[in-house]
Amino acid sequence: MSYQEGNGTAFQPDDVAAMEKLNAAFQSVRGEMSKLIVGQTPVIEQMMIAIFAQGHCLLEGVPGLAKTLMVSTLSQTLDLSFNRIQFTPDLMPSDIVGTDVIQEDKSTGVRQFKFLKGPIFSNIILADEVNRTPPKTQAALLEAMQERQVTIGGVRHPLPAPFFVLATQNPIEQEGTYPLPEAQQDRFMFKVFVKYPSYDEEFSIAESTTSPRDVRITAVLQGDEILRLQQLVRRVPLYPHSIHYALRLVRATRVNEGDCPEMVRESVSWGAGPRAVQYLLLGAKARAVLEGRTQATTDDIRAVARPVLRHRVITNFNAESTGVTSDTVINWLLDHLPERAAGDDLAPEHAAAFART
Repeated sequence: MSYQEGNGTAFQPDDVAAMEKLNAAFQSVRGEMSKLIVGQTPVIEQMMIAIFAQGHCLLEGVPGLAKTLMVSTLSQTLDLSFNRIQFTPDLMPSDIVGTDVIQEDKSTGVRQFKFLKGPIFSNIILADEVNRTPPKTQAALLEAMQERQVTIGGVRHPLPAPFFVLATQNPIEQEGTYPLPEAQQDRFMFKVFVKYPSYDEEFSIAESTTSPRDVRITAVLQGDEILRLQQLVRRVPLYPHSIHYALRLVRATRVNEGDCPEMVRESVSWGAGPRAVQYLLLGAKARAVLEGRTQATTDDIRAVARPVLRHRVITNFNAESTGVTSDTVINWLLDHLPERAAGDDLAPEHAAAFART
């Protein structure tokens, strides 16, 4: 495959059938979740995109918006093992990853260490109120999220595949909380804002949750199917101009870059790193497949830009004092950066030479 043919591998007949299955499964998952969850369609879509792009999600919203229920219901529709970890100030790293304990063989009297797995050994982890535990315990998630393994006593223990961390945090309470460091936030593919329901949605919630009901969730996808579909997402082609657009979008957030817009320079103290570009492209590919398309476009990149970038663009004091948020900066970039530029369809070394002329 040449560079001009796009980033990805051409679909085979089996891939097209798998893509159609994923699109159908996505619709079925939304249908199953709607039995318990009213509205929140963008949140469910973004969680699904992250899962099939092999990413993790940080859900932020005030209490009572069904964040925990959404995650547990999603795990049921995907027929995956699920553990909820309630983060508290006294939670220790070993309470998450597990620990070595000494056990004695009663027949021989020999003592040896045995590893007892913690709740992290599951397909889907709900890290509930992740900002309520100290940084030492928050850091216990870092290796698991990035390497999909934990190391105890110098021994590596692989986590089950597929593996996703879906964390929640409350944005309104500051007392007794420990904000996630930027390095930890960067491990999350998406930061998703869970908003209040509309009037009609809240009426449906009030009506359905105060009446007798017996809801049963049907599993739509198995774990091995999800693994195959994750590989399918990576084969979705992206053409050079779309990759260049993602690069321009991310690099425009960096105040130390020469072509950083003045609006960004005045509002941002730190911009997004290379991982943001990777997640923009993977998110665009997953979104395309979930919608039944075999080609990702710049529209897909724009659609995932806010959840990918909002926790990677750190605003400065000047922005905070005037009410400018990271979403404000991202919206400005989406409105002002061109989707195509001269030289976008050239190979990288030729595009760089073109830009210098």
